[in-house]
Amino acid sequence: MKPEIRPVLGIALFISLVFILSGCSFRRIKRTKNIVYATSTSTTSPQQLNIFAPRKYKKLNDVIVFIHGGNWNSGRKEQYNIIGKNWAKKGVVYVIIDYPLSPAANYRDMAIASAKSVKWVKDSIRHYGGNPERIFVSGHSAGGHLASLISLDNKYFKDLGSENPIAGTILIDAGGLDMYGYLMDEKISKDDTYFKTFTGDPENWKDASPLHHLHKKMPPMVIYQGGKTYPSIVKSTARFVKALDEFAPETPFHLQKSKKHVPMITQYLNPWNRRYKKIIGFMKEVK
Repeated sequence: MKPEIRPVLGIALFISLVFILSGCSFRRIKRTKNIVYATSTSTTSPQQLNIFAPRKYKKLNDVIVFIHGGNWNSGRKEQYNIIGKNWAKKGVVYVIIDYPLSPAANYRDMAIASAKSVKWVKDSIRHYGGNPERIFVSGHSAGGHLASLISLDNKYFKDLGSENPIAGTILIDAGGLDMYGYLMDEKISKDDTYFKTFTGDPENWKDASPLHHLHKKMPPMVIYQGGKTYPSIVKSTARFVKALDEFAPETPFHLQKSKKHVPMITQYLNPWNRRYKKIIGFMKEVK
């Protein structure tokens, strides 16, 4: 066998094994798809979510609401079904949401939808074996921005007539933690996709920036960043982590030195990835 063929065959065998085990483990979990959590508005279509939950349980399980990435203008919940299955197999009720995308929607529309999804989970997740008092939000890239924004800015839940129900926040190579700083540096044009998402008003950029909503009663948070991610994420995360010193200096920050931006989320396709255990450990520490 030629040496260069072995790695390719190894990857193929690994993927095959994952899918074989996925088929077996689907019998141990319950999948509920395309639940409408927000009806249509004048600018957005109905928004849906998928739930992956352990089929059998003795007590209500912790819940993660995951918000996908995609530069605020792309992505869909179905891309993360295998990850949802992996979490359910580990005893977590995993909820994957869609949300309105740019250019039809701006950041505020997206954050409102994300908050509505969490409120729906708060009201309904008990029926799926989830603990409504143990709701964590997580997101990758643009989804990390939205997860942190609704965790920190309580107005999104107040406008829904609810207290913020988020028990903790899990950020995976989050983008946009300091959109104000980024957009001030970039000086975007009206044709830029970020102009459509965040408008041209610097006050909106501040309002959209999780960094500008930090407070001492914020939910516990854990931050994961790729060591080879985009420079804009490195810069905004560094500003965010520095600002946390005033409000929540105990917030854990983990740098995965070898990881680029996309592999920071695709690593969870591997059900044996060590990050699962780390995140579950973080969740257990949240009281």
